Amino acid sequence: MFFRSKPSTIPSPSEALPGRDTQMPVAAQHFVNGASLKDPYPEGSEIIYFGLGCFWGAERLFWELPGVVVTAVGYQGGSTKNPTYEEVCSGLTGHTEAVKVVFDPAKINLETLLKTFWEEHDPTQGMRQGNDVGTQYRSAIYTTSPAQEEIVKKSRDAYENALNKKGLGPITTEIAPAAEFFYAETYHQQYLAKNPNGYCGLQGTGVSCPTGLGVTAATE
Repeated sequence: MFFRSKPSTIPSPSEALPGRDTQMPVAAQHFVNGASLKDPYPEGSEIIYFGLGCFWGAERLFWELPGVVVTAVGYQGGSTKNPTYEEVCSGLTGHTEAVKVVFDPAKINLETLLKTFWEEHDPTQGMRQGNDVGTQYRSAIYTTSPAQEEIVKKSRDAYENALNKKGLGPITTEIAPAAEFFYAETYHQQYLAKNPNGYCGLQGTGVSCPTGLGVTAATE
């Protein structure tokens, strides 16, 4: 979305912009499926956060999957509280553009979500994704349980092995427990449903993610 030089390192909490206590106004419902963007979610739902470049195209990948309850875009992994989009794009918040994925593990397993994540972007590029350059475009997965973290790391290792066989890699994806998620402004939510011809810079490596890794069971 922005094509200019950006900081290549994540600022420390003391270096990051201070942010604000006021939450960003956001629509109550998903523009596509009408589900609530904020909790409470249906009983048994799980949440995971994916960063794979520009969140406009990334969100569409997941809301289209059967078993996904709702998606939302926002900011994860940084220090600035309730940042604006412009602040995140400055590289001074530490956040990456992220998709919040709420899913029903009885209908879609985490391995399926991870297959979409790995295959639909290039997780070897560090602080960029294609022409989108900056720390806010870094590849990342933020988990909400130890069980998720175990599955994510197993999937990463398998996909890195597949990439290595094609002469690609290593994977630079950040994997960490989820911190507080800050919703992006309403106009960013489900952006490509509202603007079908809008920008989407996602491009995968062409390497398939292995399946059948023993992680297909519903997570806790």
